[in-house]
Amino acid sequence: MASAKKYEARLKARFQKDIAGALFKEFKFKSPMQIPRIEKIILSAGVGEAITNKKFLDSVVSEMEQITGQKVLRTKARKSIANFKLREGQEVGAKVTLRGNRMYEFLDRLVNVALPRVKDFRGVNPKAFDGRGNYSLGIDEQIIFPEIDYDKIEQVRGLNVAIVTTATSDEQARSLLSKFGMPFRKE
Repeated sequence: MASAKKYEARLKARFQKDIAGALFKEFKFKSPMQIPRIEKIILSAGVGEAITNKKFLDSVVSEMEQITGQKVLRTKARKSIANFKLREGQEVGAKVTLRGNRMYEFLDRLVNVALPRVKDFRGVNPKAFDGRGNYSLGIDEQIIFPEIDYDKIEQVRGLNVAIVTTATSDEQARSLLSKFGMPFRKE
């Protein structure tokens, strides 16, 4: 029986072939284990309207599942807030963590397909790093992803994308993401 070739994401192969070596030379690492890599990508969305109508959360969950191709976790309120009519344990958001090939496939679609579809796009904020090499990006409209059918959405909503890397500094993480093609804005 012939063995089937295992699928590998395009960006993952590019990282192993080109990007890792370039980062090794650029930062003069002593060990290949020091090379920064993307650990995971977390997509999250808060749905405040879910307090009054559960269907809003259901639509956000289904859209996030279309975008990521993975089951979405519904997040619950940690504590009650009377002014917002929020009770502890109520479902008010959704999140999904991507790792491995799905993570690289999502990053590929984000950089090459979704971000160029943003209206008046001039690049992403180069200062959105947290000081430990992680990058956060806010997306105002979920319709920039080609998986979302514009005619079937109830409301245009945003979502948050957090890219977690093993980089020890923001400089290393910025270099890693720019080599993956992240279009940082020129300041």
